[in-house]
Amino acid sequence: MFDLWRSGFIRRPLSSFIDHEPRADEIVWLPDCGPHAYVADPFGITRDGVLTVFVEAFDYHVRRGEIHYRQYDADDRLLGQGVALSEPWHLSYPTLIEDGGELYMLPEGYKSGGLILYRCVRFPDQWEAVARIGEAAAIDATVVKHDGRWWMFHALPGPDDRAMRELHIAWADSLMGPWTAHPGNPVMGGFQTSRPGGSAFLHDGALHLPVQDCALTYGAAINLLRIDVLSPDAFSAVVVKRFEPGHLLDGYGDGFHTLSGHGDVTFIDVKGIRQSSAEPWLKAGFKARRLLGLNGPRGRRATGAAVHPKIFETASVRKEG
Repeated sequence: MFDLWRSGFIRRPLSSFIDHEPRADEIVWLPDCGPHAYVADPFGITRDGVLTVFVEAFDYHVRRGEIHYRQYDADDRLLGQGVALSEPWHLSYPTLIEDGGELYMLPEGYKSGGLILYRCVRFPDQWEAVARIGEAAAIDATVVKHDGRWWMFHALPGPDDRAMRELHIAWADSLMGPWTAHPGNPVMGGFQTSRPGGSAFLHDGALHLPVQDCALTYGAAINLLRIDVLSPDAFSAVVVKRFEPGHLLDGYGDGFHTLSGHGDVTFIDVKGIRQSSAEPWLKAGFKARRLLGLNGPRGRRATGAAVHPKIFETASVRKEG
């Protein structure tokens, strides 16, 4: 059994989804990657009339994610695609952050041993590492500026599926840090409300955060948290809405684990669980490629990633107590 994901976008704001759930007829789906590869975790941005969607691109032959992009014109026609960021470790969840006139990407790459912030040097395919945020390898970090502070919602790796059952928070006065871990961490527990699943956004004056429901399967659905209290020493939130894959796309009714947005566009993905007689051959081929050293990155490596340790010293997380 293995998972396949399809990513798509809808041309209306993320906040509108609270009152109007996605409909199958309004989704533009990114091209199918074939029976043994997928793109997931979509985040995007519109520049000069061109919509660029960044995704985790995963191929079961290689089993190591890269960040790819797809670009669309105003009529939703595919203009181009390529590799945005590739590292020797797995990358996913390419959340985008705008600050001080710069565009940053904060992809999940916990197998690198940390959380690396990348600055865009040339859009959309050249990024350089500028800071290591925190002392821990945060998973699916979602960063938002709210009430004058930067907040980061994230999961942490660990035994017994810790990354799916604990929600952690850190805050900072500057995107580059230093970041301070919330004294209440983990601020929420349980497989239904702990792993971030998209962009934080405001609706009716309240901050909302999509989180994954992983109780029955990884990324089964999105539960939307309304955050009622958020301060350096307190936190409370409640689930106000749930998003399930339903019948958005035939064959992909087993999961829904990203709900992100930028401006007037919202991005989603849905999952289909597959069983294939080719699976043992895929695993054998992967092991053979690994032994031969053929599973390295295919794209151009980001400048500075894990090369200049001093770059990362200014963005550590201070631990309370």
